[in-house]
Amino acid sequence: MQKPDTEGPETAQPDEDETAGAAAGSVSRLEEEGDIAADYLEELLDIADIDGDIDIEVRNGRTYISIVSEDEENEALEALVGPGGEVLEALQELTRLAVLASTDNRSRLVLDITGYRQERGRELQQIAEDAAARARETGKPVALEPMSAYERKIVHDAVADLGLVSESEGEGAGRHIVVFLES
Repeated sequence: MQKPDTEGPETAQPDEDETAGAAAGSVSRLEEEGDIAADYLEELLDIADIDGDIDIEVRNGRTYISIVSEDEENEALEALVGPGGEVLEALQELTRLAVLASTDNRSRLVLDITGYRQERGRELQQIAEDAAARARETGKPVALEPMSAYERKIVHDAVADLGLVSESEGEGAGRHIVVFLES
């Protein structure tokens, strides 16, 4: 039996070309996810007879799909957001399943309709700032209302940026964030 050679190019770190190739492959996979998701959503909009334009963007290792309208008051698209973004969350999961069915890869794509997630992101930032201020004033933990995993991630990041600590507690629909001072 021959002993493997541990010296030489086989043990070297990947060169820049290999690293760039892997990154390009990842972007290509994300672009494919975006195309599949856009096709799925376009068909859904056609079936429902809803007007909307679909934009695809790849950033930070995720595919972002936005459905927008030239009409400021597109009630049909707003209905696809639903109260508290519930319908949007369901559509995002269905879109992820469509990508999974086509690629055999789980997707972390983010779906936004009529800028709801952008606006909600600003609200979540304010919620995080208010909770951090209350925790600093009282020295006690501050529990927030339940929210989706995506929204909790935004709040956790905002709280960390403010120099405080947060944890998710509870299960299912009752999962929420607690903000507290670092001990």
